[in-house]
Amino acid sequence: MPRFLSRLAVAGTALALAAGLTTPTASLAAASQAVGGPASRSGTLTWAALGDSYTAGVIEATGELTAPADGCGRTTGSYPEVLRRDLGSRVSLRNVSCSGATVLDVSANKQSPSGRPLPPLGTDPDAPYPAVPPQADAVGPDTDVITVGVGGNDLGFAGILKDCIMLGATSLNRGTPCKDEYDPRLPGLLAELRTHYSAMLGTLRTKAPAARIVSVGYPHLVPENAALCTYGDLLQFSTVTTGDLAWARAAVLEPLNALIAQETTARGGTFVDLYADSAGHSVCDADHWLDGVLTSIIPLRYALVHPNARGQAFAAARVRTAVLGG
Repeated sequence: MPRFLSRLAVAGTALALAAGLTTPTASLAAASQAVGGPASRSGTLTWAALGDSYTAGVIEATGELTAPADGCGRTTGSYPEVLRRDLGSRVSLRNVSCSGATVLDVSANKQSPSGRPLPPLGTDPDAPYPAVPPQADAVGPDTDVITVGVGGNDLGFAGILKDCIMLGATSLNRGTPCKDEYDPRLPGLLAELRTHYSAMLGTLRTKAPAARIVSVGYPHLVPENAALCTYGDLLQFSTVTTGDLAWARAAVLEPLNALIAQETTARGGTFVDLYADSAGHSVCDADHWLDGVLTSIIPLRYALVHPNARGQAFAAARVRTAVLGG
């Protein structure tokens, strides 16, 4: 791997990460019967979209930033905005998803957004941004459906990626240095996340007693065979070792999705599984629905391992069914 690319992989990614992370046939009539309430009876579902950067879009590969620019990084190609256009008058959407959000930022905390990092290694020129309210403030008694995609930041997705890149650059693709660093912490992080996630769902139910609550999981970031990823490739996972990629899939991503599904089901909600059917479209697959550390080298465009426009379109198709009650 050329020295300048190695430096970009480690230093550039660390700085950027420190700054931030078939059309369904369900009918409107069926959706209206499912949720009730004044908005649905009028033919328009009141929908609140909550979540982190995987909902907001953030990266340039998912389009332009929506107005007003508040530092949360919502983009025109993110799945809530795709569905806003596709569904038209069938939904009244309030999209308050925000890059970097944790479960507590959804349920209770004000969040200080950092905006969208700009190359080379720059920060959003409009930063700093004012704090935004807890996302749950967008939910009320008249809300018909709530979608929420959050949890990765509670486990430290961005920090894990940054550390795996740096540790992997030192180990030259030998061993599992990131697994060795993080494995002892994961049980505690997952237990804390479970507590916070359950409480968040309870908060949303209290605020919107009649709403349908839909939790959205995370897609297939790492292929089943981690050896498909090319060590040192900035368009993939840069210098994360093959062993650490396999660990991240099995020990971080899959337990996270399982936790979200379990807590959602236990509270009577709906879980949208993006993981199973995005297999074969990971960062390292030819037809990839997620971009790696970079979307492109020339021009330099960051992705920091996020869904691209195809990944957001896939999520939109899955979430659409849940929004309409199918």
